[in-house]
Amino acid sequence: MKKTLLTFTLFLILVSCKNEPNKTNESKSPISVNFNKMLTAYSEEELKLNPIDATYRGDERYNNSFPNFLSNEYINQRKAHYAKYLNQLNEYDDSDLSESEKMSKEVLKWECEINLKGYDFKQEYLPLDQMWTVNLVMGQLASGSAAQPFKTVKDYQNWLQRVNEYLVWLATAKEKMNEGMALGYVLPKSLIVKMIPQFEAIAEGTVTSNLFYSPIKLMPESFSEKDKKALTEAYSNQIQNQIIPAYADMYLFLKNDYIKKGRTSSGIEGIPNGKEFYDYQIKKYTTTTMTADEIHQLGLKEVARILSEMEKVKSEVGYKGDLKSFFNYVRTNKELMPFTKPQQVIDNFYAIYEKMKPQLEKLFDVVPKSKFEVKRTEAFRENSSSAEYNLGSIDGKRPGVFYVPIPDVKTYNTVSDEALFLHEAIPGHHYQGSLQQENPELPDFRKTLTYSAYAEGWGLYTESLGKELGLYTNPYQYFGMLSMEMHRAIRLVVDTGLHSKGWTREKAIQYSLDNEAQSEEGVISEVERYMANPGQALSYKIGQLKILELRAKATKELGNKFEIKQFHNQVLSTGCIPLYLLEGKINNWIEISKK
Repeated sequence: MKKTLLTFTLFLILVSCKNEPNKTNESKSPISVNFNKMLTAYSEEELKLNPIDATYRGDERYNNSFPNFLSNEYINQRKAHYAKYLNQLNEYDDSDLSESEKMSKEVLKWECEINLKGYDFKQEYLPLDQMWTVNLVMGQLASGSAAQPFKTVKDYQNWLQRVNEYLVWLATAKEKMNEGMALGYVLPKSLIVKMIPQFEAIAEGTVTSNLFYSPIKLMPESFSEKDKKALTEAYSNQIQNQIIPAYADMYLFLKNDYIKKGRTSSGIEGIPNGKEFYDYQIKKYTTTTMTADEIHQLGLKEVARILSEMEKVKSEVGYKGDLKSFFNYVRTNKELMPFTKPQQVIDNFYAIYEKMKPQLEKLFDVVPKSKFEVKRTEAFRENSSSAEYNLGSIDGKRPGVFYVPIPDVKTYNTVSDEALFLHEAIPGHHYQGSLQQENPELPDFRKTLTYSAYAEGWGLYTESLGKELGLYTNPYQYFGMLSMEMHRAIRLVVDTGLHSKGWTREKAIQYSLDNEAQSEEGVISEVERYMANPGQALSYKIGQLKILELRAKATKELGNKFEIKQFHNQVLSTGCIPLYLLEGKINNWIEISKK
C-alpha cells in the first residue's frame, strides 16, 4: 500500500504538473503561498458555513452546529462568501500559478459563480421534498450508524445541540413554505403525498421507538451510570417535548394545508421563473452549456441505440415475445428474485466483489486505502430511496457505505446487481470519491467537492467495465447493465420532457415503462425524484458519454501507447472537476503522451 501511494504521488507530480519542477512548500513563490492560503481559508469558511458537510468529512469541530440555511441572514452570508472569493481569485494571474493551482483556480471560480447564481431562484421557498432534503439527512444521522459519531459523552451532547438548531430550521421551513404558497412556489401534489408519511413516522409512536432515540440504544457500556441516566433523560425529553411536536406540526401542515395548494403540473416550469431555473439546473448538474432540447434529442438517440442491444440479449436467451413483454418477464421472473432474507441481498454484493477482485489490477494500478461496507437503507427512508454511496471520512476511520434499499426482500430483483455494485461501490463511487479524498496534491476544498456530471458520469462509465472485470457472464446480468444504462438514457428524455416540454408525471411514467425493465413502483419513485430535483438526473449520461468520448479519442490518437490504467489515473487523479476542465486535461495528456 505504501508503494501504491508513492506511485500515485509521483504520478500526480509528473502528469498534473506537466514539465514543472516539483515545488516544495519552501521553494514556492510568495504568490503561490498566498494563493494556497486563500484556498485553505475558503475551505475553512465552507466547513463552518456547512457543518453537515464537515461531519461527513470526518471533521468533528462543528458536530454540534446546524445553521438555519433558510434564514435571510444565512443566505446573505453565503452570497458574501462566494463574492469575496471571486474577487480574490481575480487578483491571481495564471502565469504565476502551477498547473495544479490553475486547476484549483478554475474549479473555485466555477464553484463560486454557480452557487451565487443559484440564489437568484428563491429555492428557500421549496425547502422540503420526499428524497433530497436535509431533514432526511438528519434522520439518517439520527440512526446512530451514519457519519455523526456517538462514541463519547461529548458526541451525545453535540447531537442534542445540533438537533435543537435543526428544529429551528424545520420551523423556518414551514414559514418559507407558507410564503412560497402565496407566491406560487409549491411542490407537485404527488411529491407532497410521499412526504407526509415521512413526518408521520417520527411524529407518532413512543419515545423509545422513535428514530431519534436510536443513539441511546447504542450507548457505549463504558459510560458511567450517571452519564447514561443523564443522556437518556435528555434525549427522552428532547424527543417528547421538541421533536415529536415539531414533526407532528409539519405532518399536520403538509396533510391539511400544503397539499391543498400542491401543483397539478409536474415540471418546474410551473413555478415562477421555472424555465430560467431549469436552464440553471442543467448547467449546474451537467457542467455544460447544452440546452434542454439538445439533451432531449440525445436521449432519444441513446434510447434507440440501447433498445437495439437489448433485442440481441432477448434473442440470446430465447425469449419469443416482443421487447416490451420481455421487460415485464424480467420484472416478474421469480428466478431473479431468489432471496428470503435482507442479509442475502447484502451477501450477494460482497460475492460480486470477490468475483471481480482478481481482474481489477488489469484496469487500475492506483486503489484507495479507505474501506467500504454494504448496508441496508434505513427503514424510515427505504420506500422512497434509490441505492446510493456515502463517502467515508477523510481520515479513513469511517468507511464508505453502499446503501441498498430492500423494502420487500421477496420481490428484490437481482438483474442489475453486478452493474449496481460497479457504479455505487467498486470501481465506481468508492474509488472515485476515496482517491479524491486521499490525494495529497488536492487542496482541502477539493477533497470532498462533488460535481454530479463527473461523479455520476464516472459511476455510469464503470458499469461498462463489467466484462473486462469478469462480470456479465450471465446474459441477464448484462441485460441488467443495459437496463441501468437505458434508465439513465431515459432520464435525458423524461427529465427534459417534464421540465421543458410540458410532460405530465403520467406520461413520464409510461415512457419509462415502455422502454425499460424496472418495476412500475421503481419507475414512479424515479420520476418523482426528477420532479423534486430538476436536472440532476441528466448528469449521469452526459458525464458517461464524455468519459467514453475521451477514452475513444485517447485510444485512437495514442495507438499502442494507450494504456487503460493511465487513462483511468488521468480521469481520477484531479478528483471531481467540471467536464470542460476534464476534457482540457485529457486532451493535454494525449498531446504530451504523443511526444
